[in-house]
Amino acid sequence: MPKIELTTSIKSTIEICFDLSTSIDLHKLSTSHTNEHAIAGTTSGLIKMNELVTWEAIHFGIRQQLTSKITAYEKPFHFRDEQVKGAFKSIKHNHYFENNGNEIIMKDVFEFESPYGVFGELFNKLILTKYLTKFLIVRNNLIKDFAESEKWKTILNEK
Repeated sequence: MPKIELTTSIKSTIEICFDLSTSIDLHKLSTSHTNEHAIAGTTSGLIKMNELVTWEAIHFGIRQQLTSKITAYEKPFHFRDEQVKGAFKSIKHNHYFENNGNEIIMKDVFEFESPYGVFGELFNKLILTKYLTKFLIVRNNLIKDFAESEKWKTILNEK
């Protein structure tokens, strides 16, 4: 099973980083290039333990839907979302947050399994792992940008 691990350093508070990471609205912004939008479940605001969201997007020219559920939630240190329905055989995405002096270390551990046996494994190696890594980096860079500026207030509805 492929595993993508990313670490992002952010000069902000752990609470802001955690909340931006659980924000459906920020996720929509980070995936605008795939026309991704939430169509069922928690479709805006912050997603929490046991809540579901169904995303619809276009990836590789194909309109797809993916439903994920928050299966672990320890605010502001960790949460996990897992696919419950979608094109993958499985997805498990752990998000970790740690104070490190005057910055937050945000760590993603994204594990996925494609269907179709050896063909899925080949697709993972040749295309999908790189595609998903880039997808997560774009998302993390947006979280960093919002958290390190006043932009987070527009997402988290703070004055």
